This record gives sequence, C-alpha cells and structure tokens, in this order.
Amino acid sequence: MKRTLGICYYPEHWPEDQWAKDAAHMVATGLTWVRIGEFGWSRMEPAPGTFSWDWLDRAIDVLGGAGLKIILGTPTATPPRWMVDKHPDMLAVDAQGRPRKFGSRRHYDFSHLGYRDECRRIARLMGERYGKNPVIAAWQIDNEYDCHDTTLSFSDAARKGFQDWLAQKYQSTDALNRAWGNVFWSMEYDSFDQIDLPNLTVTEPNHPHQLAFRRFSSDQVVAFNKVQADELRKHTDAPLIHNYMGRITTFDHWKVGADLDIASWDSYPIGFLSDRLEGTPAFKQAFLRQGHPDNQAFHHDLYRAVGKGRMWVMEQQPGPVNWAPYNPAPLPGMARLWAWEAFAHGAETVCYFRWRQAPFAQEQMHAGLLRPDNAPAPALVEVRQVADEIEALADVGTAQAQAALVFDYGSAWAWDAQPQGADFEMFRLAFAAYCVMRRAGLNIDILPPDTGDLSDYKLVMAPGVMTLSDPLRNALSNFKGMALIGPRTDTKTDELSIPTPLGPDLPNTDISVSLTESMPPNDAIALEGGGQFVHWFEHLEGTADVFAQTTNGQPAIMGNANLRYLAGWPDDRTFDNILSAICAELGIETHMLTDGLRVRDTATHRFVFNYANTAQEWRGTTIPAAGVHWELL
Repeated sequence: MKRTLGICYYPEHWPEDQWAKDAAHMVATGLTWVRIGEFGWSRMEPAPGTFSWDWLDRAIDVLGGAGLKIILGTPTATPPRWMVDKHPDMLAVDAQGRPRKFGSRRHYDFSHLGYRDECRRIARLMGERYGKNPVIAAWQIDNEYDCHDTTLSFSDAARKGFQDWLAQKYQSTDALNRAWGNVFWSMEYDSFDQIDLPNLTVTEPNHPHQLAFRRFSSDQVVAFNKVQADELRKHTDAPLIHNYMGRITTFDHWKVGADLDIASWDSYPIGFLSDRLEGTPAFKQAFLRQGHPDNQAFHHDLYRAVGKGRMWVMEQQPGPVNWAPYNPAPLPGMARLWAWEAFAHGAETVCYFRWRQAPFAQEQMHAGLLRPDNAPAPALVEVRQVADEIEALADVGTAQAQAALVFDYGSAWAWDAQPQGADFEMFRLAFAAYCVMRRAGLNIDILPPDTGDLSDYKLVMAPGVMTLSDPLRNALSNFKGMALIGPRTDTKTDELSIPTPLGPDLPNTDISVSLTESMPPNDAIALEGGGQFVHWFEHLEGTADVFAQTTNGQPAIMGNANLRYLAGWPDDRTFDNILSAICAELGIETHMLTDGLRVRDTATHRFVFNYANTAQEWRGTTIPAAGVHWELL
C-alpha cells in the first residue's frame, strides 16, 4: 500500500471563493487526503430539525473535484447551543459536582442516552446523504475521546446508568457487597439505587467501587462510538476511524477499536513532552523542540495494534501548538522526521493539522502549513519533501517484531484507583518497558491483555498487568521465548483484592509476592552488581530460580528459562542492563542507542531517526539534527 499525506481543513472557517484555491494548493503540495466536518454541527443543523447541507455539498464537490479524497467527520464532539437547550442535563459534571458548561467543545456526557440518540440521528442523516459518494473515502467518528478529561462524568445520567450497569453485572447487592468487601467500614448496600458515584467521599472511596465506575465509564465510550458506527455501516463501505490521543487510558481503546476499521491518533510530540510526559529538566531541555524520542513510536505501535494492523496519524503537529504550558517551535526537519517515523511504524497516512492557521478563537495560536495571511509556514516545504520522497521510495511495508509489550487499560484504572505510591501509574511503567526495548533498537508490537498466542516473538514484557487473562496465561505456559513479567503483575483479583494463595499465579513456576514497598524519589533499592529499583519493590518468595538479587540478598528477578518475574521498577540504566543480558541470552541483536538515535526496521529498509539537537553518527554515516536516514536491509 502506498503511503499518503493529508491535511485537516475547515471550509466553514474560510470564504467560499477560497476553497478551490486551497484545494489546488493542497494537491500541489503532494497531499492526497483532506479531513473535514468534525466540528461543523451548528452549520449542518443550525436549529433543531432544520438542515443546511448545501455548503457541505459544495465543499465536498470542490475538494473532491480537485482530486482529493475526503475523510468526513461526524460532528458529535461539538454539539450546538440549541442541543444543550434541548437537553440541559447532557452536560458532564466534574468530580467536584460542577457542570462543564457550553462555550468550548466536548460538552457532553457519554452516559446521556438522549444525546446518544441525537448522535445516532446525525450519523444516520450524514450516512444517507454522503455514504455512497465516492469522494468520501473514509469516515471519522467524533473527535478525540477523553480530550479535556471528558470520559468520567459524575452527573445524574452517569449515576443512574452506573446503578443499572451494576445491577446487570452483580444481579444482587449481596453479591456486590461480597465482591467489593463492603463489610469493611460498614459500606454495605441494600439496593442498587443506594449506590452513588465514587466522588466527594470523606476519604478515598472503596477501590473496587472506583474500578467498577471506571469500567462502566469505558463501556459508555464504547457504546457511544458503536451507535454511530452501526448507523454509518448501513450506508457506506468506506473505512470507519477514530482519532485517539496520546497517553489516554481512561477508556478501553481495544474495545472501541473492535467496532472500527482503522485506528488513528493525533501526534503532538512537543506539546506532549511538556504537558503529559515525565522527564528531568535536562532531558526536557534536550528534546524541547523535537519531543520525546520514544513517545511517538509507542503510540504508533499501540494504535497499529488497536486498528488490527491499520494505523493513521490523523493530526500531526507542524509547528507550535496553543495548548501546552509552553509552546516552542519544532527544529527544522522535525515535520519530516515525524512523518517518516510514522510510516516506518506502519502508518498508511499522515495528516497534518491544519492547512491554515486560524486567526480567531481558541486555536488561533496553533500553527498550520500556511500562516493566517496565506504565506507558507515553515513546515510546508518539509511536507512537499516528504511527498516527493514517498514517490521515490517504494512501499516500505512492516516487519515482524522481535519483542512485544502487553498493554492493559483495565490495569491502568486499577492502579489509578489504588496506586499505593504517588508516582505509580500504569502508562508510566509500560512506557518505561517500551523505552528500554526501543533504546535496544528492537522492533516492538503492543498486544492486548487477552492475547492468546505469543509464538511470533522471542521476548515479551508484561509490566503492571493486574490479573492475567486465561488466554495470556495459557500463551505464557506454551511460550518458547522469554517473558519478563512484572512488577505488579497478576497480584490482584478481578475485583482488586489480594488473592489467596498470593499472586502472581504464573504457569510452571513458584513465585509469590509477600510484601510490597513504594518508595519516594529520594530512595532506591540497590541491586547486587550495580543498578537499582526506584518507585516500587516487591518481596518475593518461592522455589523458582533467582536470576538477580538486591544487595541485602532479596530476589530481584525470579523464574525459569522462559518466564521470569521482575520484582521492582528499574531505573533506565538498570533496565538497559537487564534487557541487554536477556537479549544476549536469546540471541537478539541489540544496538543500545543513545543521544536520541532510534531505529526501526521495515520489511525492506532500516530507518534511523535522530531526535537529538546535534548531529549523530550511525555506523559511519553522519545524521544531522532532526535528520532521517534509511538503508536497505
């Protein structure tokens, strides 16, 4: 499949006589796709039941007539003002009980069935009107689920929906009380309508109560997405897509993706570095204008899996954004590097956000490929360069990964409910494991928690998976490579209680966690021979072999030839050393990359990316800052 480039465009923002000029300029830049419509509900339906499709019809005709393929978005992330007047209780409510009002976007509650029906209706109407139009070559449903922390709502609609969800799941309050351990602190319930949402309690709510609410809230996102997907399926054969975001764990992307054809995501490397990723001040300064060297790759690999092998970048940062605490410009070359990195990780399409910088409203400081005065912005020439390189370089395909990482959204909710340490977070732990494999130069696949076959891989890591699923447990029992499990894996029941016998319940090996420590940033557990655990350490017992230990003789890694349990959270250098030893044992070639260099092998080429702000050497080749190099394998 040929790789393609696209752009996000808002015809309703610009004079109609500008559309054809913009479309011709897009084609001349080498763009194939244009995404429209996802914020246009107030112009499609300016009053309840009163429709104005003519502007959208003309925009589709102009863009399609220029040779562009269109991704049409359902506009449900921005319900118009009249919708709130019609359904005043559709607004989400925050954990402090305050409504999240009209005046920006994503002002809806996933649990509100009336609004969900409105979304079904607009999806049906759009499908009926445009579903057979050959210019509409893909559909995007809604926009950026959970952006602005919008998955969880503490509204009346959520409370009623949660009570119904609990009644279906547990059937009786006696069963719920037993599962949640409500005898503790006299928290027992006599009826489901007594159960409130887990907010505004005197101290922390019961952990399984919180976990149940997170599961319920995720199910609401899945149901919300499904009603639109089901309507569109009746009218179009074009692929259905959602644009996920980086480091969002509040809903189960695997389940949302099951109802879609392609997973896309919105890549803002510099914004994410300052807004949602850990790092020392020195590290963040070193990558200030490039972004974290592993963050984009992690999400490419994650969403390629969520999309069942099909992944796009729906929004790629081209310049400064408007929403991070600080918004520096990318280094020259980064708009090109980010695109090629996405392609090397299997992206079919990379779309930049946006065509022209808006001179008004909340995103007016967000750069585009054009300035507001129509002059080229710095990234435009890089996009044209990527388009030319796509024409010159054959489809690079994807390659079989040597290693895999299991990633579980349900475990993220569990550890949010019961972190047991102020800096313990599932994403952070999983990302640390991913980064060590990436620093080793490995190709990595990300797997769902119900994976039942690991035979394609030599190395599998499963950090922080609360409870191993039966398919994954069976896959581990038959695995011929090496699995590194933990820390904090298979140590709780499905209801977030401590199992008896103690976990983890790993096949063919005797290990149990007898005591758990979380450690502040100024403390660490030293390992024999050098290295240390930070954040987290578990005391292990059992008859399994010990492969590493602490300086005071406690096991640090236990297991057997094919399955080992990691008792703590290694710092980066320690993790590198642990992985290097495992890869040597398995016969996996490693590169142990430093200074921002990263590699990704495709079926035909090796790509080398320089995230550093200075030139770096790769096997005799000098790669400039923000540079990309590829070579035949």
